[in-house]
Amino acid sequence: MSYLLKDLYSPNFYEKLSNVLSKTLPGFDKNKFIKAIYSPDFESKELKERMKHTTKVLHHFMPERFAESRLFLEAIIKQLRMEGIGEDSLTYMFLPDYIESYGLEDFENAVKALEFTTQFTSCEFAVRPFILKYGDAMLDEMLRWSEHDNHKVRRLASEGSRPRLPWAMGIPFLKKDVSKVLPILENLKADASEYVRRSVANNLNDIAKDNPDVVLEVAKRWTGLSKETDAIIKHGCRTLLKQGHTEILKHYGLSDKGINLSDFKVLTPVVNIGGNLEFTFNIANANKTPQKIRLEYGVYYMKQNGQLSKKVFKISEREYLPGTSLMVNRKQKFVLITTRKFYPGKHQISIIINGVEKEVSTFELA
Repeated sequence: MSYLLKDLYSPNFYEKLSNVLSKTLPGFDKNKFIKAIYSPDFESKELKERMKHTTKVLHHFMPERFAESRLFLEAIIKQLRMEGIGEDSLTYMFLPDYIESYGLEDFENAVKALEFTTQFTSCEFAVRPFILKYGDAMLDEMLRWSEHDNHKVRRLASEGSRPRLPWAMGIPFLKKDVSKVLPILENLKADASEYVRRSVANNLNDIAKDNPDVVLEVAKRWTGLSKETDAIIKHGCRTLLKQGHTEILKHYGLSDKGINLSDFKVLTPVVNIGGNLEFTFNIANANKTPQKIRLEYGVYYMKQNGQLSKKVFKISEREYLPGTSLMVNRKQKFVLITTRKFYPGKHQISIIINGVEKEVSTFELA
């Protein structure tokens, strides 16, 4: 039986939630709450719509003033913890949504609510409207969060300030100027939590898409501080590496000189949607010294308008001794997924060595 994400908001979920609300909200009417949740259009609502709907229904049982609601949000979270319910659960994203929806005009109390709530369920999406509305004031609070005792709050400082956070509200001014974000990342570059460090890397990768020179300068300053920081930089430069950015390739000592590609063949010139593209090639280090080789391939997907759109996939990155050669065989799936639609017709595949595209071949997607 197939399972839909929206069904996380199930009768069992609302039963547990309403029991907690009965213990934390004075005069709470459980039957009235459940009846309001199951509105006539509830079944047709998708995941985010159900989350927003839960927020709105809860608001009818909360004080009008957000300063008072904040205290009840804290009480609800404390009770959920006592009962071992919901920590880091996707379903409880309605709690940050409540702060975003009803606390935007109360900066002081909203900041306290975000700081408390993110320790239970991430507030990375909810903080975005506050950055847009309050600008430097909100980013100053996030800089303070970057030194918080709780790693989830520290992670919010980085994740929430990403210029291009996926599926989140855009922050145009952060794409242009990251001067207020960089001090946050500086504070977190040696964080004890890998969860936080990965967020720092993702933030750098976002910055690289609009300000590559900024990330290159950060990479030069941070390189060699620790193996953890080196890992942050490498992951944060992944888009630049895939783009074959000259300076970042030089930073990592990646050159295609003396690296030879041969016998590149597409083994499946016609690929059915749902099947695999198979290809092979030989790589050899003709230099007299060991060379680091980053192997990638690019797939040029045909779009609906007939244009090609390139996506780069990493194969490996390692050192090759002088005279070493290797035959590489790979498969690329063309299985339908919700985030990508395939269009029949001529597609292309290329082999990329240390950021330099070497050969391109064509195949047919049927």
